[in-house]
Amino acid sequence: MSAGSFSLVHGSATWLAHFSCSLGYRTRLHIMLGYAVLLGAHVTITDRKVALEFLKSNVQANLPLHIQSKAVVKELTWGQNMESFSPGEFDLILGADIIYLEETFTDLLQTLEHLSSNQSVILLACRIRYERDNNFLAMLERQFTVSKVHYDPEKDVHIFKAQKRNQREGL
Repeated sequence: MSAGSFSLVHGSATWLAHFSCSLGYRTRLHIMLGYAVLLGAHVTITDRKVALEFLKSNVQANLPLHIQSKAVVKELTWGQNMESFSPGEFDLILGADIIYLEETFTDLLQTLEHLSSNQSVILLACRIRYERDNNFLAMLERQFTVSKVHYDPEKDVHIFKAQKRNQREGL
């Protein structure tokens, strides 16, 4: 079970975003996604079923009617219902504060693997609170090239960029 949502974008840019309950970063990420839609991107915002109505009302309240169709709200539980998403469908995958439930790490990795292509960029914003958070990053590095692209010491938030490892890297 996921703890939040992804946002996915497709078309001229295809984004996926998944959020946690951290309202501050979640709100900022929604604003970024709104700008992406205004700039012509197609965005898929995902979360568990219980949060979908809230996300839909957020899209309706914050985007002009003529571009609301570019922001799709869709159910996603990590490691499940993957058939409703094409493999490698998204150019950019955004996740905010989604790395904290150790029992979801394997499903989260499976989901990221399914949704991304070799060209996809994954950006994950999170706090590193516990050793298990570092364990997730180590798991991620087995399948993806991972680099830290930003650290906000005031809020203690890291932003990591991940991309699928080139199949030839292992040769």
